[in-house]
Amino acid sequence: MDRILYGCAYYDEYMPLERLENDMEMMRRAGINVIRIAESTWATEEPQEGVFDFSHVTRTIEAAARHGISVIVGTPTYAIPPWLAARYPDVIALTEQGQGKYGPRQNMDITHPRYLFYAERVIRRLMEAVAPYENVIGFQLDNETKHYHVAGPRVQQRFFDHLRETFGTVEAMNQAFGFAYWSNAVDTWEHLPDVTGTINGSYLAAFEAFRRQLVTDFLLWQRSIVDAYRRPDQFVTHNFDFAWHGYSFGVQPDVDHARAAQALTIAGCDIYHPTQDDLTGREIAFCGSLTRCLKQQNYLVLETEAQGFPEWTPYDGQLRLQAFSHLSSGADSVMYWHWHSLHNGCETYWKGLLSHDLKENRLYREAQSIGRDLQRIGNRLVHLRKENRVAILVSNEALTSMGPWPLFALPGNRQDYNDVVRAYADALFEMNVEYDVVFPETATFSDYDLLIVPALYSASDELLQRLRDYAARGGVLLAAIKCGFTDEHVKVRHETQPAQLHECFGVTYQEFTVPKTAGLRATSAFPEAGHLHSENSLHTWMELLMPHDATVLAEYVHPCWGQYAAVTEKKYGRGCAIYAGCLMSHVWTRALCEHALALARIEIPYPDMYPISIKSGINVYGQTIRYYLNYSSDTRTFVHDDTDGLELLSGQTIACGEYLTLQPWSVAIVAYD
Repeated sequence: MDRILYGCAYYDEYMPLERLENDMEMMRRAGINVIRIAESTWATEEPQEGVFDFSHVTRTIEAAARHGISVIVGTPTYAIPPWLAARYPDVIALTEQGQGKYGPRQNMDITHPRYLFYAERVIRRLMEAVAPYENVIGFQLDNETKHYHVAGPRVQQRFFDHLRETFGTVEAMNQAFGFAYWSNAVDTWEHLPDVTGTINGSYLAAFEAFRRQLVTDFLLWQRSIVDAYRRPDQFVTHNFDFAWHGYSFGVQPDVDHARAAQALTIAGCDIYHPTQDDLTGREIAFCGSLTRCLKQQNYLVLETEAQGFPEWTPYDGQLRLQAFSHLSSGADSVMYWHWHSLHNGCETYWKGLLSHDLKENRLYREAQSIGRDLQRIGNRLVHLRKENRVAILVSNEALTSMGPWPLFALPGNRQDYNDVVRAYADALFEMNVEYDVVFPETATFSDYDLLIVPALYSASDELLQRLRDYAARGGVLLAAIKCGFTDEHVKVRHETQPAQLHECFGVTYQEFTVPKTAGLRATSAFPEAGHLHSENSLHTWMELLMPHDATVLAEYVHPCWGQYAAVTEKKYGRGCAIYAGCLMSHVWTRALCEHALALARIEIPYPDMYPISIKSGINVYGQTIRYYLNYSSDTRTFVHDDTDGLELLSGQTIACGEYLTLQPWSVAIVAYD
């Protein structure tokens, strides 16, 4: 791809009247150059078993070609047709909640032999029909694939076989999982209990990891089918989604994105977020960074909202701001779900670019302006390369292990693993410090000067050794709460905590509690927090740290807990290790990040600009491209203190020392030679 893909999902099958040519012409006028089709319509493509009709698909491809529009075709396997469910009722997944029923999407057992047989057949027939079209540029495998909580006898038997292969003997498994507790110790493999009733966190975490691998295997299986038909110039992608907190939020618990991305030639994602006064840019930044780092290359935004929920109907300018926000993170596409608002179905009021009257409207005209700009300057924006010095380590294993068990299962607590990760990611975002996201299997951490490790509750010995080595070799390591508390099987380590890292951090702890009335006080070694108050500085969790050869950065303010440290720092080898034994308020977290950045000798060139967000990269011409994004309803004016550059949207030269003014919810893009 040598251009920004700007487009939408389109469903000719859903239209209440014939308007295909009219839609394509409207898209062309809006600068839309790609559509995404077919992933939701298996029942239309195979209305009866063995009877295929791809006319809606091919006529859409042909209409798009007449208007110069490219097409991404999705395999239609995430929503099964009624006849398949009727003939094979057990294709519908049996989950922890019981037997599912037909109606919703993503309700099937992705391991069921009959499902796989019919899925392969429809994929092959679809590929035969669409792959030869010149304007079909790529394929999307399935749609927001997850394991859908499959937990029936077939899946559990495969899991039991996996455990037997992993551990060899039931004795080894009993020891690793601590199955002696409450008489759960297993005498033979045949007596492994149903996972859905377990009270053992290790057993459950192993099952979750196994189910995530089912997703990876499923996508690799689909990739092998698609590869038999696609041309070398056609890509393969998938639209990963994220943990959902009413919008895209954090690491997806039901998919291991880093492993599943093996099935793709280019990673893709769906990012949804609040708008109006709640548009902050944080979700776009975090989810985009995570996706960009899956394959260490640019990625596709395959779905984002145009209007979405009624409460998300964007203000003037926000559609434009959102589009360029995605590109500023390194995306090579912005695609809306979807072109037209639906006239029936459970997503009737998840509104598309067009409203239900299917006529030009305010958002269509704003999309037109975006399309015109991308036609004019998109060659300067595509394939933006990032060179970040900060990374955040995320872990599906830590997420799973912290989920249902006592650490965050506190009465009234709404925090989870992703909240801890996002606390640090959002602090960096507000300081205009861009970051990469790395994973336990990332080859090396040494590419980064600062590595932030939030709540790594479950970790192997090998991973903890790599963290020690990272600091010893000169990196700045910042870890927050419960780092390495359990091994990879979620068995609590019996070593001194922080397990295998206490010498690195120069601190130990034996007790932990909930803050309630405790606060924080910074020492002179932590000047970045010297002006902050102790009130409301802590929430959810605090470890009572006992420093040995570490410097105390912050201590607790409390009549009993005041004797303990809250945050410490130690020189370790050629580097430095910081340990935060508590969850802090946003301002304290930001101050700690600022301190860590200073230790890593990373300059914060725009620390106090937010809600102006500044994001940069190198384009294909070797120019620095800098985005200035105003996430506020206020006009913002500031001094442009960089070298002279060309503002690409206006075509005007911006000299060093000039004032740059951003209107509410607007963006400026400056190119520097």
